[in-house]
Amino acid sequence: ITPVIEEDEGVESDGSGTDVLKQKYSPGLSMKDVQAIQNVIPTVQNVSPEVSKDVRIIRKGKSFGATLIGVTPVYFDLFMLDVSEGEIFSNIQNETGLNVCIIGEEINAKLFSKENAIGNYIKCGKVWLKVIGVLEKRQSAAMSDDALRLNNSNECVYIPTKTMLLRFVNRSLITSKNFPDAGFSFFSDSDEEEKPRVKNYNQLDKIIVQVDETEHLQATSELISRMLLRRHLDVEDFEITVPELLLKQQQNTKDIFNIVLVAIASISLLVGGIGIMNIMLASVMERIKEIGTRLAIGATKKDIIVQFLAESTIISLSGGIIGVILGILLSYMISHFQGILTIITFSSVFVSFIISVAVGIIFGFVPAKRAAERDPVESLRYE
Repeated sequence: ITPVIEEDEGVESDGSGTDVLKQKYSPGLSMKDVQAIQNVIPTVQNVSPEVSKDVRIIRKGKSFGATLIGVTPVYFDLFMLDVSEGEIFSNIQNETGLNVCIIGEEINAKLFSKENAIGNYIKCGKVWLKVIGVLEKRQSAAMSDDALRLNNSNECVYIPTKTMLLRFVNRSLITSKNFPDAGFSFFSDSDEEEKPRVKNYNQLDKIIVQVDETEHLQATSELISRMLLRRHLDVEDFEITVPELLLKQQQNTKDIFNIVLVAIASISLLVGGIGIMNIMLASVMERIKEIGTRLAIGATKKDIIVQFLAESTIISLSGGIIGVILGILLSYMISHFQGILTIITFSSVFVSFIISVAVGIIFGFVPAKRAAERDPVESLRYE
């Protein structure tokens, strides 16, 4: 769930230089919404608020920009983020708003290099934070992250939500009195009672909701929408993104991509198999006397077939081994340089070897059969 920030359409001046937007007042996305979703809707399993802010990180002369994100401990379970060092902050640390943080792998590399980050302090904006954890490096599909509006955890600093609201930003408390030059809009239920607010008056930037069962996604989304609309005084200043639809679109794209890959692989196998057949046919012609000699001293047709099938299988299996090695190297390079998650399973490697053996047997059978059917006498006379 994300807030919808109104553009400057329909804004009028009140004559004093302050913009006035005639629209019903809404409290915006807030921690109270999080509590309501968690307590009221039975199909909701977990809820995590998110508040983000761009800050300058400073430590021992090193300084760079990064994204500071306020979350609750359940956030790390929702997105399967684990720590390589230290620990996740606890519910008590979150509720008391302690100045603790968990840093991404790239932040750790920039600030601490080979030094242990746990227990050290970093300065985010004007606030000093104690590092209590370092996240494991996460590799993900960039397209999926963009579609689902996910942050790159490697480049972020995570702090408790309450710490963010207390120490950094709490937009629900901002008024024109606090920031007279911020460019405000007025939201009111009537013209007599105006409430000055900044354009982005939402306390939270995002609310992540986990549903207990996939089939409850759509119904839960509609329930949350109706509840938030009522809580926001009929102002639809929020947007609910159901990942099921995005995941279906991505799955369709992946299916098409897989079909194309299978087609390319099939053509490659066919071409490779024909190549093996030609090599084996040429080998049979070059070894006619050898075949005749073996048949003359008692070798059976089955022995000749097995010999040539074994040779063709070795050729195709060698190609399979080279292909697997190149595939693993290519996958590693894509993961390392592009940050795209690639997964190589034992089953996929095993299937590759099985296919290689099958190609060798299928396309080596015709040359092997021709070799076995040759007349021993004619073969010995062949020049």
